[in-house]
Amino acid sequence: MQHVFIVGAKSIGAYGGYETFVDKLTEYHQFNGEIKYHIACKGTGYSSMDETKLDGHIKIDDKQFVYHNAHCFKISVPDIGGAQAIYYDIAAINYCCNYIKKNNIEKPVLYILACRIGPFMSYFCRKIHKLGGRVFINPDGHEWKRAKWSAPVRKYWKLSEKLMVKYADMTVCDSKNIQSYICEEYREYSPKTTYIAYGAETNDNKYSLSEDKLNSWLQEKNLKVKKYYLVVGRFVPENNYETMIREFMKSSSDKDFAIITNVNDKFLDELEEKLHFRADDRIKFVGTVYDQQLLRNIRNNAYAYIHGHEVGGTNPSLLESLGSTDLNLILDVGFNREVAEDTAVYWNKEEGNLADVINRTDSFSEEESARTGAAAKKRIETAYSWSFISSEYEKLFLQK
Repeated sequence: MQHVFIVGAKSIGAYGGYETFVDKLTEYHQFNGEIKYHIACKGTGYSSMDETKLDGHIKIDDKQFVYHNAHCFKISVPDIGGAQAIYYDIAAINYCCNYIKKNNIEKPVLYILACRIGPFMSYFCRKIHKLGGRVFINPDGHEWKRAKWSAPVRKYWKLSEKLMVKYADMTVCDSKNIQSYICEEYREYSPKTTYIAYGAETNDNKYSLSEDKLNSWLQEKNLKVKKYYLVVGRFVPENNYETMIREFMKSSSDKDFAIITNVNDKFLDELEEKLHFRADDRIKFVGTVYDQQLLRNIRNNAYAYIHGHEVGGTNPSLLESLGSTDLNLILDVGFNREVAEDTAVYWNKEEGNLADVINRTDSFSEEESARTGAAAKKRIETAYSWSFISSEYEKLFLQK
C-alpha cells in the first residue's frame, strides 16, 4: 500500500483548484487498493473545511473524517493574517511526519500543493527522507504575481518557489507553460519535473438531474435556460471580475450574467463603488453551489461561460466549462490558450474588447454554438478527463 499525504488544499470540493483536485483524485481512486490518501484540511478560519457538506463522509472525531476512503484531518490555524497559509502547511506537514512515525508507514509520499514554505523546505525534505519517503510539490501558477499580495510578500513567494523547486524530489506541473518556466528559471538545480494537468468531467450521465431541481434553482435566481452568461470561481482580483462585470455592463446583451462565487463583502463593496453594478439588473451574484449535479446542469444550460483567470496553470473552472458549456469566452493568456486551443472565443483586457466579443457571440446561431461546444468537449475528452488524469497520478505515486 502506497501512502500519499497531500498538504496545501484548504478544504475538499470548494471552488479552488487544489480543492477540486483533491476531491476528484480521491473520488476516482476511492476503490484503488494500492493507494491510501491522507488529506490535510484547514480546520478553522476563512475557507475552513465543513465536511457536513460532503455527501458520504464518515466522522471519526472532531478533527478527522473519512471521505472517498481517504483519511482526512483538520489542522487548527490561529488568526495571524497572511501568515496563516504558511502556518497551516507547516503544521500539516508536522502532523504527517508524526502520523508516519506512529503508524510505521514505509516509503510515504508527501505531496505539497503550492510553494509557500520554501525557507523550511530543506528541513522537511531531510525529515521525510529519514522516514524513507519522497517529497513532491505542485507550484500551481505564479503565486508571486497575484494582485492581492504586497511587494514584500510577492518577493517572499518568489523565493519560496525557488527553494521548494530546489529541494523537492519531483515538481508536478499542471501546465506545460509552468513546466517550461520551472525548467528554465531554475535550471541551475536541474529540477526533476513531470506534467499532469487538472481534469474535468465528460460523462453527462453521471450528472443527470431532474428538470425540476434545475428549474427550481433557475426560477429562484430569476434566470432562464440559455439566457445567461456564467462564471464560477473564487472571488479574487486576479480572476478579473471587475473587467468582466464592467464589460458586460457595456454590452448590449439582453441576457443575464450569473456569478457563482464565495462573495467577499469588502471586494464586493469596492466593485460596487467603481462600477455601480447593482443598477444593472443583468448582473446577478447568485451565491455558491456545492451540489455537483446541479452545478454541472447550470453550466450545461448557460448560453456562454466567461473565464477571466489570469494567474495560474490549468484551471478547473475552465476545464469544467469546456466540458459542459457550448460557448466559452476566455481571457487570452498562455495558460488558457494551452488548454482551450481553437475551441473557444478569446478576449483581452483592453477597454471595450470583451463587450464587443459578448455582442458578437450573442448573435451566434444554434449550429455555431453546438459546433463550438462539440469541439471543446472533444478537447477535454482527449487530454483532460479526470479518468485520464487520475491514472497519470496513479503511475506517479506508484513508481519507485
